[in-house]
Amino acid sequence: MKLNGKLDYLELPATGGTLDSVKSFYSAAFSWSFTDYGPTYSAFAEGLDGGFQADAGEAAAKPLPVLYSENLEETLDAVENAGGTVVKPIFSFPGGRRFHFTDPAGNELAVWGY
Repeated sequence: MKLNGKLDYLELPATGGTLDSVKSFYSAAFSWSFTDYGPTYSAFAEGLDGGFQADAGEAAAKPLPVLYSENLEETLDAVENAGGTVVKPIFSFPGGRRFHFTDPAGNELAVWGY
């Protein structure tokens, strides 16, 4: 059952790369699967929680999707091997460690773990 106000969906642009290259990247790096809805849209279902960053020095200019990893070093390697670009190497933050990367479309995401 859907609840009023529940953050329900995250849509990312794929205009900086081809849809196939973006799907291939997330499939290779994170084992995501996709459902195509025509030639220009593909959906994923990979879970979603969220938070807000009020520190202007820490806040991203755009929303920042953050993925979880049980092994950051392995995931960083998978991201690079799949064609992603690490833009912030692994660093510590209160609650764990994380790194940031851009995908083939130019979207910035982060991956966190312990």
